Amino acid sequence: MFKTFLLKKMLKSQLKGIPENEQNRIIEVVTANPELFETIGKDIQEKIKGGMSQQEATMRVMQKHQAELQKILAK
Repeated sequence: MFKTFLLKKMLKSQLKGIPENEQNRIIEVVTANPELFETIGKDIQEKIKGGMSQQEATMRVMQKHQAELQKILAK
């Protein structure tokens, strides 16, 4: 519960400038599936450490998890 609260606060601070309804949707998706987003973050960091640019690493990892992300966003 406390972990979820902290996650929501962190996401709110990172999403400044985005409309509030969009922020709430993103927060809802991430808090419903924190393990997936933790895995995505770790995969991106590994690729960046391997010499890949952040943009390229993000694109490749998102493509890898595309099916899972589509299921989540379709809800």
